[in-house]
Amino acid sequence: MEDRLLKPAVADDVPWAESLTGYDDEHFTIYLKLLDACAGNASEEQMAQAILGIDPVQEPTRAQRAVRSHLARAHWLVVEGYKELFSGRQKA
Repeated sequence: MEDRLLKPAVADDVPWAESLTGYDDEHFTIYLKLLDACAGNASEEQMAQAILGIDPVQEPTRAQRAVRSHLARAHWLVVEGYKELFSGRQKA
C-alpha cells in the first residue's frame, strides 16, 4: 500500500495532449528514468520491469506498449513540452 502512494499507477498508453497534463506531472520522474535507461542502452524489457513495474515475461505486449508510449511522451517533453515547463504556463 505504501509503495503505491510513492509510485503513481502507470497507464498502458500515456494520455496524449499538446500541452503538459496532470499525468505528466505525476510521471515526470518515470520519463527521466526512461530517457536515462534508453541512453544507457537498456532493453525495453529491462525498462518495463525496473521502471514501469510491468513483468515483460508475463505481459510482453503490455510491457512493450507502455514503454514505447512513455518514451514517446518523454521525447515529446524534451523537444516540445520543456517550453511549457519554463514559460510558467499552467498545465491543461
